[in-house]
Amino acid sequence: MTTALFVVSEEGYWGEECVDPLQTLSDAGVDIDVATPSGSKAVVDQRSIDPENVGEETAERVRDVHENDERMQNPIPLANVDGDMYDAVVFPGGHGTEWDVNQDRHARRLLRDTVEGEDGKALVVCHAVGLLAFTRDGGGGFLVEGRDVTGFPNDWEEDIVDEHDCMPDGRKLPYYVEDEVSAAGGNWDAELDSETSVRVDGDLLTARGPESSHEAATTLLENLGVK
Repeated sequence: MTTALFVVSEEGYWGEECVDPLQTLSDAGVDIDVATPSGSKAVVDQRSIDPENVGEETAERVRDVHENDERMQNPIPLANVDGDMYDAVVFPGGHGTEWDVNQDRHARRLLRDTVEGEDGKALVVCHAVGLLAFTRDGGGGFLVEGRDVTGFPNDWEEDIVDEHDCMPDGRKLPYYVEDEVSAAGGNWDAELDSETSVRVDGDLLTARGPESSHEAATTLLENLGVK
């Protein structure tokens, strides 16, 4: 059986970016575990379950999984994860990842080992793509250097934060994903003229944002050879 691990933020994950891939992979027969940095239950970004923001159907779907899916209720502490147990690792996005997942040394190790290993695939979505800006490869360089990637673009970020880079909830955004990943040597292209953006570079898959979640999940299944 194909296995996957979802690494989800305790500071605010974006609902659709977790739930759509979780359900799509589950429907394809993939066995899934969920991990969070400390092992506490993941926290959903309230804007991603606001019907006025994402629509009633998406809000209800995300809320149901967040509150009732057993895998989301009992996450594994990230430090206890054995990456060799999984064929794929998925890092859903959300602004919250900038405060926990992207700064977590165990998340960086898991991403590095998956991408540099023989068989694993890593899917990194939206703000979680910022993890690539802090992950070193086995030789000490940036893992993302020279790789084709997409993720949450500066143009979109500027529409969310205020002039002091503060979020609607008052937290100050520590960095822009596009800036940091580009500075680490990634070949950044968020394909702003396209409705969706998913890029594949070897065993690393990246996706731009919520509207790319489903395409990201199906692309991951294709790369895993799951039909």
